[in-house]
Amino acid sequence: MKNSILSAVAGTLCLCQVGCKTTPKEEMKEDQTQQTIPEAVQKIYAPFTLTTDLGQLSENEKKMLPLLIEAAKIMDELFWKQSFGNKASLMDTLNDPALKTLAEINYGPWDRIGNDTAFISGFGEKAPGAELYPKDMSKEEFEQAELADKNSLYTLLRRDEEGRLVTVPYHEAYKAELQKTSDLLKQAAGYAEDEGLKNYLNLRAEALISSEYQASDLAWMDMKNNGVDIVIGPIENYEDQLFGTKAAFEAYVLVKDKAWSEKLAKYASMLPELQEGLPVEEQYKQDKPGTDSDLNAYDVVFYAGDCNAGSKTIAINLPNDEEIQQSKGTRRLQLKNAMKAKFDKILLPISDVLIDESQRKHISFDAFFANTMFHEVAHGLGIKNTINDKGTVREALQEQASALEEGKADILGLYMVTKLFEKGELEGDVHDNYVTFMAGIFRSVRFGASSAHGKANMLRFNYFKEKGAFVRNPETGTYKVDFDKMEEAMNSLSALILKLQGDGDYEGVNQLMVEKGTIEEELASDLARLSKAHIPVDIVFEQGVEVLGLTM
Repeated sequence: MKNSILSAVAGTLCLCQVGCKTTPKEEMKEDQTQQTIPEAVQKIYAPFTLTTDLGQLSENEKKMLPLLIEAAKIMDELFWKQSFGNKASLMDTLNDPALKTLAEINYGPWDRIGNDTAFISGFGEKAPGAELYPKDMSKEEFEQAELADKNSLYTLLRRDEEGRLVTVPYHEAYKAELQKTSDLLKQAAGYAEDEGLKNYLNLRAEALISSEYQASDLAWMDMKNNGVDIVIGPIENYEDQLFGTKAAFEAYVLVKDKAWSEKLAKYASMLPELQEGLPVEEQYKQDKPGTDSDLNAYDVVFYAGDCNAGSKTIAINLPNDEEIQQSKGTRRLQLKNAMKAKFDKILLPISDVLIDESQRKHISFDAFFANTMFHEVAHGLGIKNTINDKGTVREALQEQASALEEGKADILGLYMVTKLFEKGELEGDVHDNYVTFMAGIFRSVRFGASSAHGKANMLRFNYFKEKGAFVRNPETGTYKVDFDKMEEAMNSLSALILKLQGDGDYEGVNQLMVEKGTIEEELASDLARLSKAHIPVDIVFEQGVEVLGLTM
């Protein structure tokens, strides 16, 4: 969509006034969160307060949370530098409360759920390499540069005094901030009662000041009994839309829901069998998923940096290190409180507008939770290294890798759900998952073409449309799933994506995204109806130590 979603409220921004008052946190309610979010912004982002039951934590665990949140805030500062540059140089020029809030949400003046369109005058297009590369650097110059660590996840590209490209490791570029973060993690480790968590925090603290992350990733994989967790550091490469290489800083501070986690534990062990059954030729499923993978449910109490920018992440699948994925697997973290917020505030209202009335009974939170969970599990399926010596899939597909990987996880997640229902491992009605999956496409496609998840959903919507997986009623403008054709489309799209990944077919992926990664006029019109119905696109958080009723 060429028109930014934010433009719909641009005319009302100057009318918004906001008063931010401190409220006793034991009385903090969700409607009070809205007092800090201007009304115009609420048309796009639904306010939600991040809390959890702290009664399940020990006193030492409660002491850890403020330290972890303080460390996460530093990741927020670093992501601003990677995404925009000097935050103060932007924020100090803005007087309108709504524009300030939107700039905070987007970490800059570009609308992340509106194709990175500038919503503040005076700014042109966002550089695809953000602040990770020199603005005047071409792809050709980068590719010709003889720099040993230019493809590292953890280096910036800069120019020396003579204008030549040089690399600067993150731990040197952000030395002061990362040292402070390291100190906070070590301090938190001093309170850790679980030895696995203590070991991880100490190793992660060292990793931040050395840019050597594998040991801490392995330690994070080995944690099993911790009640508190933190994902922190330079992790995902979505911000690098030039090469899809450089990792961006982010953090999640988490509290485990042990009851829900116990329910999920059995599914990780089924990965090898599901891998063998993938609907693709043997050479594209030759990788063996690690068997140490586990599934857990968490309440997230703080987001920072990349995961907090624009649309909010509701599930995590890490580490991204291909060696660890193949040897040990990954951990999949379902962020239950944030997920429930998106279901209640966004998915259900979307369904009332765009899903055929006869199928609305199939929309359920359990199906949404399962679809999201198995999306994350599905990242562990398929192939990580190309079959023709082009290196890893991520290296071969460059900036297209993230969007295709998200598309793979979505479609293979639905494949896994289908197979587990067939095996009797899931209860309920698989039709719930199919219809909820369809509604989920409408939810995610609103994130726009600048988002890897948005691109993946556009691709899937257009592919499903071509295969007749759904029909649109022209009179009501609602969509009805054809269950048999959706299953056929699911299998054929799975095979197509896995083959593109295994072949490292950059040109093929690029052509596919050009052909099917766009929003056609009819869909754009239907999505506009969601805005007219005042259904928000995503959520925004009231969060922090004060919200939790804790002190430093």
